[in-house]
Amino acid sequence: MAGNSKIAIYGAIGANSLIAIGKFMAAFFTGSSAMLAEGIHSLVDTGNGLLLLLGIKRSKQEPDEMHPFGYGKEVYFWSFVVSILIFALGGGFAIYEGIHALQDPHVIEDPTWNYGVLIAALVFEGTALYLALRAFNKSRAASGNLIRNIVQSKDAATFAVIIEDAAAVLGLSIALLGVYLSQQLQNPYIDGAASVCIGVLLLIVATFLAKESKGLLLGESATPEVIAAVEKIMKDHPSVKDWTLPQTMHFGPDSILLVIEVDMVDSMELLDAENTMQSIRNEIQQKEPIITQVFIQSTNNLEKNM
Repeated sequence: MAGNSKIAIYGAIGANSLIAIGKFMAAFFTGSSAMLAEGIHSLVDTGNGLLLLLGIKRSKQEPDEMHPFGYGKEVYFWSFVVSILIFALGGGFAIYEGIHALQDPHVIEDPTWNYGVLIAALVFEGTALYLALRAFNKSRAASGNLIRNIVQSKDAATFAVIIEDAAAVLGLSIALLGVYLSQQLQNPYIDGAASVCIGVLLLIVATFLAKESKGLLLGESATPEVIAAVEKIMKDHPSVKDWTLPQTMHFGPDSILLVIEVDMVDSMELLDAENTMQSIRNEIQQKEPIITQVFIQSTNNLEKNM
């Protein structure tokens, strides 16, 4: 998953860097408030991509005494930071700039720069969104509702890029419509209103991303499919009579902690039980490699065979 995430992030960084330059140039030559807001949006997205790459890199650190389960949640932390930056810098500045434009409106004399940059930006952002969606589809079953799949996903880096790119495409569409209507109707207030709408869009996106990242930081369980696979192993094992509900927690997109209590068949001796639990542990990690830590506790009163 990490490799797919990096491809999506590199694509987003490249697209946003070029687009930000173009938007700032268009805003400079035309004075469009919506274009300036979009330029800040792309600049923030570029920085966010770099932060996500940092999170992926730091999440690969080996476990140590202070972090015995590893650093996998670094990705979730930096995704949360990204949501804050989108909210504060992206959404906040867009709304501020829109209100400023509404207070001191100016008609855009020649929107050619704006049209050219916005159309090119839509192509670049659309390509980046396609790459992110393709990377996301490789890490899940490519079916069902996209929003629901994002909510259920544990790959924060990839779905953060998808959310950012989708917001960028919508923001560009709003900016393009705002510039067009402002020019056609000779109404400068429309351009400022478009900037405010872009800001509100970014606030909504940032709130959604923050909510998802927070849930992963606090510790979300494995998907129902993974838990069902563990329970099937328990059910099929001849030495297991019963078991508790598997307790799981994600420590990263590709790392799950599993804790489970099992009730062995009667009269099982301690050594046999230990061998059985090790066998179950090996089978779980072989069939579900995403489960990297397995702790199995027997509820039986076991004694050594004297």
